[in-house]
Amino acid sequence: MRAWVASASRPGTVESVVLPVPVPAGDELLVRVAACGVCRTDLHVRDGDLPAHRTRVVPGHEAVGEVVAAGPDATGPAVGTRVGIPWLRRTCGTCAFCGRGQENLCPSSLYTGWDADGGYAEYATVPAAYAYALPQGCAEEELAPLLCAGIIGYRALRRADLPPGGHLGIYGYGASAHLTAQIALAQGASVHVFTRSPAARDLAVRLGAASAADPSAPPPRPLDAAILFAPAGELVPLALRALGSGGTLSIAGIHLSAIPPLDYRRDLFRERTVRSVTANTRADGRALFALAAERPLRVMVTPYAFDRADRALDDLAAGRVSGVAVLRVRPAGS
Repeated sequence: MRAWVASASRPGTVESVVLPVPVPAGDELLVRVAACGVCRTDLHVRDGDLPAHRTRVVPGHEAVGEVVAAGPDATGPAVGTRVGIPWLRRTCGTCAFCGRGQENLCPSSLYTGWDADGGYAEYATVPAAYAYALPQGCAEEELAPLLCAGIIGYRALRRADLPPGGHLGIYGYGASAHLTAQIALAQGASVHVFTRSPAARDLAVRLGAASAADPSAPPPRPLDAAILFAPAGELVPLALRALGSGGTLSIAGIHLSAIPPLDYRRDLFRERTVRSVTANTRADGRALFALAAERPLRVMVTPYAFDRADRALDDLAAGRVSGVAVLRVRPAGS
């Protein structure tokens, strides 16, 4: 099968290779991949921002495809079912975190496209218990981004403790942010977007944001909550200063550059809170797909042919992607 790998010895690049089709382990499914989202976490894997867990790994954890085989102990989606392969690949199920519904904090958790080969390939495996059954009638390219950008954004919004009808600030406006903003709007929030990209600001307004400005600009009014999607630590003080009393800043990324020193009275006093977001639970994913079924999200896709995966990553790194980049691993109808 055709695939792309990121090499720990060559950070900043991915290589097109031919690999054997993987064999599913006992509880795993083998999926013929149709589409795979290009996530900023894939960039962090490619560039070495995240420590390498494998010498050469196939990135990609927003994969949609058809089950074509199953291990002898796999239960759940049958052969022929369309499923999604997400970031969270496996947890121990027995630790204190797993026991209290916080499997995203499991110390033994494993991740697709980091610990195991992911969706930048024609075939990929997934433990059956961690695959998502996907709704019919939606294009693979539009479903793929929901498997990480959508789920992580949903969790980040929950962590932000936005009150009903509140004012939400969103810093950075890429794949996850443009989906999260739509969820917040559907829940009755006013959304204020802060991004350096004029094109992203235009998109935010077209999708319903009440305002869109450069991150250095103050909000039109104090924010009740904010989410930082951009992996830029220098935005943390700006976002905190934009919060009103009792506001919460939720930091959504898996990687963040250094945060400058904070001034307690200016940045944190008045019970402002900072929260991180670590991966997600399967319950988050199920809740996100239930929301999307009730009120379909407008997924702004920039498609790339599978043999342009390297270009898609470069464009994402350079800020040239509007919405979310998605690889067409298998041409439509094939």
